Amino acid sequence: MSGAIAILAFHQVYQPLGDSILVSAIVAGIPLYLLFVMLAILRLPAWLSALTAMLAAAILAALVWQMPLGLDISATTEGMANGLWPISWIVLNAVFFHNLTIASGDFDVIRRSLTRLTGDRRVQALLVAFCFGALMEGIAGFGAPVAISAAILASLGFEPISAAVLALLANTAPVAFGSIGIPIVTLGLLTAPIIGHSANDQTQVTLALSAMVGRQLPVFSILIPGFLIVVLAGWKRMVEVLPAVLTAGVVFAVIQFLVSNFIGPELTDVLAALVSMAAVALLLRVWKPKTLWGFAADRADVPGATPRLRSVGAAVAQVADPPARIVRAYMMYVILVVVILIGQMGNLPFFSGSPPGNVKNALHTPANVTADFKCGQPAYKLCPNPWIGPNPTVDAGAFKFPFWRFQWPGSYSGTSAKPKALISQEPTIVTKSTPYPVTFTWDFLAAAGSLVLFASIVAFIVMAIRGAPLGLFFATYGRTLRQLALPIMTIAFILGIAAVMNFSGMTSTLALLMAKAGGFFPFFSAVIGALGVFLTGSDTASNTLFGPMQAHTAQQIVIGGHPMNPILTAGTNSSGGVMGKMISPQNLSVGAAGVNRVGAEGEIFRRTIGYSLILTAAVGIVAMIEVYLIPGIIPTFG
Repeated sequence: MSGAIAILAFHQVYQPLGDSILVSAIVAGIPLYLLFVMLAILRLPAWLSALTAMLAAAILAALVWQMPLGLDISATTEGMANGLWPISWIVLNAVFFHNLTIASGDFDVIRRSLTRLTGDRRVQALLVAFCFGALMEGIAGFGAPVAISAAILASLGFEPISAAVLALLANTAPVAFGSIGIPIVTLGLLTAPIIGHSANDQTQVTLALSAMVGRQLPVFSILIPGFLIVVLAGWKRMVEVLPAVLTAGVVFAVIQFLVSNFIGPELTDVLAALVSMAAVALLLRVWKPKTLWGFAADRADVPGATPRLRSVGAAVAQVADPPARIVRAYMMYVILVVVILIGQMGNLPFFSGSPPGNVKNALHTPANVTADFKCGQPAYKLCPNPWIGPNPTVDAGAFKFPFWRFQWPGSYSGTSAKPKALISQEPTIVTKSTPYPVTFTWDFLAAAGSLVLFASIVAFIVMAIRGAPLGLFFATYGRTLRQLALPIMTIAFILGIAAVMNFSGMTSTLALLMAKAGGFFPFFSAVIGALGVFLTGSDTASNTLFGPMQAHTAQQIVIGGHPMNPILTAGTNSSGGVMGKMISPQNLSVGAAGVNRVGAEGEIFRRTIGYSLILTAAVGIVAMIEVYLIPGIIPTFG
């Protein structure tokens, strides 16, 4: 066995080419260059681009970084598995929930209720693009908010290209917490081994990252609504509706801060959007703009103009839904929030103990649903034994339910009961040679995707009581699977790229070069994040590609005698990434398709590129301020 270990064991090397970090980093970036060229220039399908880049990363890992073939395959397949669970699982069920609201007619009721609140185009833009778009981002994400909100605005009479621009601009501040928090959950999954050196720290790392992003993006949540109206109607017209602008932005920012810092990333967008939407609706009961602002075609006295309903701008809102029907429609989202809160209750301050995780004063099982769902998680003292399977301290690899964490096949020596990691990180990335286990977590019940599925089941029971046939549930789920087949493949391939680059040492090679930016690196963290979203169209994918590199790089930069906090740089990757979404080729295509203007992506790009650059630089400046002026704002854990 010792001979086999000697052959298979792999110690990362960070300067494999000519002992040059510059040359090695240039070669390490080849998978990313391929992804950029194929996506942004050749405009090839995302799944094909990601597959090609993943294969390139695996080949480079074997030939240049000298990673043994077995470990290369193991790392790549583990990354792909992470793409399926928990990430695609969240996306699948989030989109399924949205499709259920469409099938039940609740989505159309909500859309009509929003458009009937006001006849002022500026406030309509706030409600649809910012508030409702944020809600769609929190539930579905991955392009759905842009397509849906742009289509609604266009149906209300907004000029199609302007509608797409507004939808893209609004789809910024909420993005880091989109799809039930999946960008932050993914970031925590990938950076926990780097930051905490243990998969057991994943939850704490995720919560710290959620808090970090929640201490950056609320600034932009306040600014974006005003920015949106300035782009639509100019500064003077924005000031005229400043009460609505401030209500939407400040309420969203406050809830975004509170939920991301004290609950976690999963419900941040959903709760912030619902409360912001409700706040604007209540404001409109006691305040109205002094003058209704609209488009030329809204006025019947414009020669040749198509007559439009002044109050709503589209025939879609002529249907007057009774109040009880509107309440029923919003109840779908209330159910979603309640189910997720119950599933996450063990992470809430009141139930988690003081300090968090303290067994003496935390809520215990079975009342603590979170603890029930995580029974068998290593080092989780509230419920150490799984429902099914042996205690993880006895046999780490044996099947367990409801929580199973194991080292991925092909990445360890010995037995699955007591595995020994075969990959080691080396100085200068770590202070001494450190095992780098390739672990996989299967949290069957506690995963955010499972909680959304439970919420969907509860919501459908309510629908069934109202007469919905059982077949609708399965037909909608099947349609959602077909709808997401290619995106799920793409997500798996992108996670494969990240995993093989991380475990081979390629990410660390890039990090060592980036560290030469020194004290200015937090600014470039935002730029790197935006570049990642530009390349992939997804903050989740950007966090996957660059999050680990950001964490590695921070640990190589010393400020005031201490390494830079990797929570800051990894979090800034996500915060900066959201500002690159409005110019990514995929989202430009989604926006153009949503307003039936396929082929107009170039015009939309020209109208959004300046905003993207300004906002990305602003995130970088915020990160620099946090590092040098208010370092106490950066979260710590453990």
